[in-house]
Amino acid sequence: MKDMIDLDAYEVGFDIPAKPGMDEDDIQTPALVLDLDALERNIKKMGDYAKAHGMRHRAHGKMHKSVDVLKLQMELGGAVGVCCQKVSEAEVFARAGIKEILVSNQVRNPGKIERLVQLPKLSGGEVIVCVDDVANVADLSAAAVKAGTQLGVFVEIDCGAGRCGVTTTPAVVEIATAVVAADNLTYRGIQAYQGAMQHMDSFDDRKAKIEAAIAQVQDAVDALKAEGIETELVSGGGTGSYYFESNSGLYNELQCGSYAFMDADYGRILDHEGKRIDAGEWENAFFILTSVMSHAKADKAICDAGLKAQSVDSGLPFIYGRDDVEYVKCSDEHGVIADPDGVLKVNEKLKLVPGHCDPTANVHDWYVGVRGGKVECVWPVSARGRAY
Repeated sequence: MKDMIDLDAYEVGFDIPAKPGMDEDDIQTPALVLDLDALERNIKKMGDYAKAHGMRHRAHGKMHKSVDVLKLQMELGGAVGVCCQKVSEAEVFARAGIKEILVSNQVRNPGKIERLVQLPKLSGGEVIVCVDDVANVADLSAAAVKAGTQLGVFVEIDCGAGRCGVTTTPAVVEIATAVVAADNLTYRGIQAYQGAMQHMDSFDDRKAKIEAAIAQVQDAVDALKAEGIETELVSGGGTGSYYFESNSGLYNELQCGSYAFMDADYGRILDHEGKRIDAGEWENAFFILTSVMSHAKADKAICDAGLKAQSVDSGLPFIYGRDDVEYVKCSDEHGVIADPDGVLKVNEKLKLVPGHCDPTANVHDWYVGVRGGKVECVWPVSARGRAY
C-alpha cells in the first residue's frame, strides 16, 4: 500500500524507526514491526471465512488504530468498515474517507455528541452509535437535527461482559421504540459483544458463554419483531468467538480485531481441537523489535523494550522463535532476558510478541512493515492517543 505521508520529510532515528528499502536489521529499536506476509494471510483468511458464512465483517479499529491497516482489511479481507471505541478515533477514520463507521460505545457528553453528529459530513457515509439508556436517544436526536445529519443506532445488550449495555428485553424494546420515533435517528440493530469470554482458554467454556448470549439476543429480536420493529443487523463476535456467532443463525456482523496481529494472550486460547490458536488458526504478525543493549551479567541480557514500549496488562511478551532465552521482567526502559547459556550478543535483535496488542500499538507512532528482510512500508499509528 502507498504511504499516507511523505516519509522523506522524516529522519530515521530521530522521527521514524526506518524507511522503505532499508534492511530489517537496520530498524531503530524498540519499534513495532509487522510481518506483511503473515498479516495479509490473516486478513485474507478472515475475509474468506466471513464471505463463506454470509457475514459482514466490521474490523475493530481500536486494535491497530491505523488507517493503513484498516484499508488493507477492506481491500484484502472485504471488511465493510470500522468499529471505533471513541469519537476521536472515529474522527480519524472519517477524515480518511471510511464510509461505514460504528462507534461501538456510548456517547453521552454533550461536546462529544456534537462531534459525533458531524462525522457523517466528514466521512460521507453512515455512522452508527451504541445506546444503552433511553435518555441518550433524545440528546442524540436533538444534536443530529441541529447538525442536519442522520445517525444510525445500535441498542447495546450486555450479554455477559458486565460493562455497557442493557440486560433485559423490555429495556431493548423501550430504547429501540424511542429511536424509531426520534427525528434523524435510524434503528439499525443490536450490538451484543461477549467480551468477557474472548480470552477463556477452553473452547467449550467459550461456547457455553456465547450460547447464553445468543439466547438472550434472540429473545430481544423476537420481542422487537412482535412490536413491528425489524432488526437488520446483529453485531458482535471477536477473535475468540467469531465461529460461534457466524454459525448462530442470528448474528450477521462480526467485529473481530486481534486476529490480524495475534498477541500472546489471544494466542494461548484453544481451538476446537485443543490447539493454541497461534499455532494454526492465526499467525503472529505483530512484534516489538528490540535490541540487546547490555550483557554485563553472564546469565541475563538487557534489551531496550521495557514498559514504555508495550502493555503488560495481559502478561509479559514472549520471544518469537526462541526457546533458549526468556523475557522475564521489565522496568520503564529495560527488558530483562534470562539467558542461562549466554547465547545473546550486544546489538542482537529479537522479536517480542506482546501480551496485548491494542494498548501496545497505542504507545507507538509507527508501524514498520517488513517483507523478505526488507522494510516495505512505514505507516503511522493514525489514531494513537485518541482516547477522548
